[in-house]
Amino acid sequence: MGNLISFLMFWCILSFLMFIANSQRQEPQVPAFFIFGDSLVDNGNNNGILTLARANYGPYGIDFPQGATGRFTNGRTFVDALAQLLGFPNYIPPFASTSGSALLRGANYASGAAGILDETGNNLGGHLSMNQQVANFGRTVQVFRRLFRGDTNAMNSYLAKCIFYAGLGSNDYLNNYFMPNFYSTKSQYSPGAYASRLLRDYSHQLTQLYQLGARKVVVTGVGPIGCIPYELARYNGNGTRRCNEEINNAIVLFNSGLKKLVDNFNKGQLPGSTFVFLDSFQSSRDLAINARSYGFEVVDKGCCGVGRNNGEITCLPLLSPCPDRTTYLFWDAFHPTEVANILLAKSAYASRTKSFAYPMNIKQLAML
Repeated sequence: MGNLISFLMFWCILSFLMFIANSQRQEPQVPAFFIFGDSLVDNGNNNGILTLARANYGPYGIDFPQGATGRFTNGRTFVDALAQLLGFPNYIPPFASTSGSALLRGANYASGAAGILDETGNNLGGHLSMNQQVANFGRTVQVFRRLFRGDTNAMNSYLAKCIFYAGLGSNDYLNNYFMPNFYSTKSQYSPGAYASRLLRDYSHQLTQLYQLGARKVVVTGVGPIGCIPYELARYNGNGTRRCNEEINNAIVLFNSGLKKLVDNFNKGQLPGSTFVFLDSFQSSRDLAINARSYGFEVVDKGCCGVGRNNGEITCLPLLSPCPDRTTYLFWDAFHPTEVANILLAKSAYASRTKSFAYPMNIKQLAML
């Protein structure tokens, strides 16, 4: 059975690579891809920051061609896989190491530990909050004004064709609301009131991106983080799989509000824009519930980590990860493996169900 599962995962990755090889013979489907988020999609912006939220050391990147680049997984992130599906011949570079005309193909502004709220993640050290990431995109637009020689119409036409991705919120719960020894938010807000505060700030940030030229925007909900190895290790005294539903229930409030926000944007609040909501809560749960059909054997433990569920302490330098990463849903205490990221990207890109991508998938968004 193990050999069959390994073969299925090998075939999944091979078919993905074959698709990528064919797509890269053509021009990318959009001019550029701009990425905002946290450690789920950070690809190196935190490398030069004084923070515990860094992944530029092995065994991170063990399956990535360039090794430990700062990606918080063993190989490609969700947006790496998505960029390849969109036809980009190279990975979208981190903003920290990109300048000039290279920005015209896109940039990744994401930062590990980042949240919608500026104070989120301070317990881990430095990071670039969503407000700072939006400000960095504003600096990028200033570069574009020079590159387009002041032709605002041409620049706006270019930006209107690009895809923007925003994935925030996880840390606002993990490294803020559900960390009462460091933050006071849980004593100040009910779960519903906290979700409303996050959505109010997030709406302002997304509106700023719109004002800077974004028209095709993908926003992703927060996944079932009550089920990640870190929470399983803390919540379960005996290490058995039992999710922290208090966290998951709070996440559902945020996600439902974010979907409504997308509806409002699309119904004329931000004229001329199209927003897509990715329900990563549902798509991630699908991977866990139907694990065997996707080739996963382990869905409750990190491939690399320490303690119960390999989730009490996340992946440290020189730790030996599991030998077959293709059978694990989670790479470490918090983040998916490359295989899981590929499956989630394929679902977001070409999903035929609106329960994963609403009101359309990313392939359809690119074609607008």
